This record gives sequence, structure tokens and C-alpha cells, in this order.
Amino acid sequence: MLDRLNEAMAHIERHLDQPLDAADLARTACTSEYHLRRMFSALAGLPLSEYIRRRRLTVAGAEVLASDATLLEIAMRYGYGSGEAFARAFRAMHGVGPGEARRSGAALVSQARLTFRLTVEGSSSMHYRVVDRPAFTVTGFKTRVPLVHSGPNQAIIDFVRGIDPQALERLKAMSGQEPHGLVSVCDDLDPSRAEGTELDYYQAVITAGPVPSDGLPNAPVGSTALPVPPGTWAVFTTSGPAPQAVQELWRDVFTEWFPSNPYRSRPGPEILRTDLSADGTRADAELWLPVEREAAH
Repeated sequence: MLDRLNEAMAHIERHLDQPLDAADLARTACTSEYHLRRMFSALAGLPLSEYIRRRRLTVAGAEVLASDATLLEIAMRYGYGSGEAFARAFRAMHGVGPGEARRSGAALVSQARLTFRLTVEGSSSMHYRVVDRPAFTVTGFKTRVPLVHSGPNQAIIDFVRGIDPQALERLKAMSGQEPHGLVSVCDDLDPSRAEGTELDYYQAVITAGPVPSDGLPNAPVGSTALPVPPGTWAVFTTSGPAPQAVQELWRDVFTEWFPSNPYRSRPGPEILRTDLSADGTRADAELWLPVEREAAH
């Protein structure tokens, strides 16, 4: 997978002065656009679109300082429809406008070209299983929250604290499918997976699907249902400090497991079951991610 991802990075470099489409990059990497965006964001720490933008402005910055081309010619070459749009983007990255940079020879910011390598530590193993599941339903309370990569997500904490405890107990009694008990479900994430982008968050249980036309009986007032079609799931387990262990598991799945296994992520909800210690400092967690087998190449 990393070799194919590096082929996509090379394709970006060859076409910085041409339109770049994520679907074309996914074909170069022999994977899906969805998985490419997920993998890139996890490995690089920034969205694919942001990396392309920064690489273009890096190369454009070098041309501003060293070439005889007009600023408008450079702007058009790198996909900006006007000199004003180019100047705004240039200043946002470099801290100085292109005209001033050319006149003064100002120091500019550079986005290095990325190359991905897998470092094998060999000191730990990842516990997982792959299961095929029939259709099921996520039933619970839903809100929209920002994505937080590290540390507590206060929006989620506040939302869960605001749910009536009796309603949660009623909801918990409805659990009828694995993973059992109350779970956290994330769905409809921004493709970039950038910090601060929004997602649908459910405090929920897993019930058998599909949902009857008149709704699920005994569901608490204010709850909602998310139908999930049949599919394959990779299930990962971890134990450790909360919330670091869970966030590190999410990271390790994309930086270690996917590059080493013949699977790729697919669209669908991401389900987390967490059992906290009495003092809330440690967690046993089970993470369910929708996956599909990579095609043989």
C-alpha cells in the first residue's frame, strides 16, 4: 500500500501545474478515493487537498523569486483564476504577498515533498478480527460535533452529560447486537478528516435491522435510528489510559494495520465500545471499522 501511495505522491509532483483529482490519484494508488483520503490524513497529519495546495504554493513561491514570469502567469499556471486569489493564498501560507516577496527576496515557507515509509518496531502486536455482518441499526441520541484528534472532545462530553440517565438506561436495554451495550458512533465525517471539521455523533446501541416503518418499539423519546447495510468489519481491541489509548488505536490502525493488510476502509459508521475504570483513567475499548478487501493487482 505504501508503494502505491508513494506513486500517487509522485503523480502529484508531476502535475502540480495541472488539475489534480482525488479519484485519479486513487486509481494511481490502486485503491478507493475514500481510503486514499483516510490513509493520507492519518499518515501525513493533514488533508490531501491541503497538502496539494501547500506543494503548489511552495513551487509557485520558488518561481515568484527566481523566474521572469509575471505574477499573473504564475497564478494561472497553478490553478488560480485571478491574481487576487493567488495573492490571498500566497500570503496565507508565506506571510507575505507575492509582489512583496519578489521585490524583497523574502524568506518563504516550504511544504516538503512527502514520502511514506513503514517503520516496523516489532515490540507489540495489534489484536483484531474481521467479521461479516448482516444489516443492523444504530439507535440512539445524535448530535453534530467537531473532530478532535488528540485529547478529550468537550462537545461530546457535554452532549453525553446532557442526556437523561433514565433514557440511557432504556436505550441500553435495547442492545441486541454486537458490540453490546452503549457505544459511541461517528458517521458522515468530512473526507479530509481535518481537525475541527464536523461529524455526526451518536450515543447509541446496536439493534437488529432494518427499522420498522413505525419506528423501533420502546425507543426513548428524542432518539433516532441509523440503518447500516450488510458489510465487512475489522474489529480492534485495546487497553490503556483514557482517552489516549483509544486515540492511539485509531492512529495505529491507519498507520500500521492498513499498510500491512489486504483491506481498505469503506464508507460507513465507525463504532467504539469503551469500558472505563471506576476512576475514569483507563479504558478497555473495541473499535469497529467498515472495511473491504483490496483488489489483487
